[in-house]
Amino acid sequence: MRTNFPVNLNIYPSQPSEDAPEVETFNFANQQEAIRLFGIAGRIWEAAYVLNSYIKPSGRVYEPPLFPETRNPVRIIELGSGSGVVAATMADVLDRTRDIIFATDLPEVCPLLEQNLEAHLHDANRGPIFVRPLSWGNSQHAVSITEELSNPATTHDFPHLTHIICSDLVYFPELLAPLLRSLIQLSSPPFVVEPSDVRVIISYKIRSLAKETPFWSAFGLWFEFTPVLVQKTDLRHVSPLHRLGSDLEDPTFVFVARRREQSFHWNVPPNDEDLMHSGDDTFETLLLMSLDEQ
Repeated sequence: MRTNFPVNLNIYPSQPSEDAPEVETFNFANQQEAIRLFGIAGRIWEAAYVLNSYIKPSGRVYEPPLFPETRNPVRIIELGSGSGVVAATMADVLDRTRDIIFATDLPEVCPLLEQNLEAHLHDANRGPIFVRPLSWGNSQHAVSITEELSNPATTHDFPHLTHIICSDLVYFPELLAPLLRSLIQLSSPPFVVEPSDVRVIISYKIRSLAKETPFWSAFGLWFEFTPVLVQKTDLRHVSPLHRLGSDLEDPTFVFVARRREQSFHWNVPPNDEDLMHSGDDTFETLLLMSLDEQ
């Protein structure tokens, strides 16, 4: 099976949710053509819209915020960027004089990323964004990005990652171990110095709990994570603080994660079965809490 063209592929372009910012480059017609050429990578999946509302918090307050009011330069890697809608939205809020984002995907998807990001950014003064191949679990792809981060001409002497962004990546069971490997590698030296240096932001829509829960159980051994909360505000009304995604028909989360300090010293199991060994119940606890919100 080709990763982006599963058997009996039958998907259609999506539409942004009410709270998500509209991005013209990624409209229905463009998605339709991208799906034809690039399969599932060409579609904007629903959790991306939720993540974009977190990136552009118009009329909303988030806990925790994506960025503090006063911050250092950011160095971001997005895994599985697909069509590039999240990277494009992120580029809109970055400071082009000091911030950097690497949008990554399979080598065969990078042309789609290049095309869409060029169309989105060509006439705007926005943050610098680089498209790079990064197949999950491919350590050499990650090392190549490390070399760019260590180049002062690229990163202006701020060589460490601050954020790893993931949107709707927890789906095919055979890809979950490679995804976790990449998350562990990117949150380890030389990408970071300390466990607290980098935050992992994951937007996630539940599709098959039986297939997806093993990832969260393994992820929780290496990372501490909590859901993002949101409060909507306008001149007439301030809503209670609630979980981002709780008002959607399908259960959706945005998690903020950091490496567990003790995991910084662990050896990564070479065997996928050992890596995905269950052990942490954070996700099950958060899921039960979300059911109580309904």
